Amino acid sequence: MLAAQHNSRILVINPNSNPEVSEGIRQAATHVITPGTALEVVNPSEGPLSIETPADRAQAIPPLLALAEKYRCAGFDACVLACFDDIVLGEIRELLGCPVVGACEASIAAARALSARFSIVTTVHSALPTIHGLLRYYGAEQLAQAAAAGIGVAEAASGGAATERMLRETIASAIDQQGAQAIVLGSGGLVGRAPELTRIFQVPVIDSVLSAVTLAEGIVRLTRPG
Repeated sequence: MLAAQHNSRILVINPNSNPEVSEGIRQAATHVITPGTALEVVNPSEGPLSIETPADRAQAIPPLLALAEKYRCAGFDACVLACFDDIVLGEIRELLGCPVVGACEASIAAARALSARFSIVTTVHSALPTIHGLLRYYGAEQLAQAAAAGIGVAEAASGGAATERMLRETIASAIDQQGAQAIVLGSGGLVGRAPELTRIFQVPVIDSVLSAVTLAEGIVRLTRPG
């Protein structure tokens, strides 16, 4: 007799209040989840449209925690925090009581598995101090560098020729000048671009949000009773 097919429910929280970023995440994530997994992508209705500075981060935390509290008893099997700075990751784990995966921690794990040296390419320069701190926190500061393309998160989500040019120039520099063997896209606004960039640059380009979605789904499968 075949075992019953278990459906999984994964909550993806975009910590900024920009629905365009959330929609981009939802569309990209549908290409990596397996049949039988239900995905819900949400964002706070209040707070900054993008998290680019320490002030943005401070402003984003209260509505983000309120949103997590709202989903505390909603029955999700896992949660993804779709923000590269893993903002209040520990607090959300405590609130939800289910596996919660951060985009930064998941993509660093993927980059370590794929390369001896990698570079994180993010949007704005003001994000770099936080990223350097996260590299130290996750023990990867000797393996990676970080660079910013000089584009805003909302700008990245909207795309456009100038945005793509600046992103590709930054990736090319990371490969040619920093010796990166893999690239991590360090922003939720850059979601969905990894396959095309991998084809162009011929090195693994890792989508941080989709890394977290894939890891969260795998954790659910690994820990589900037989």
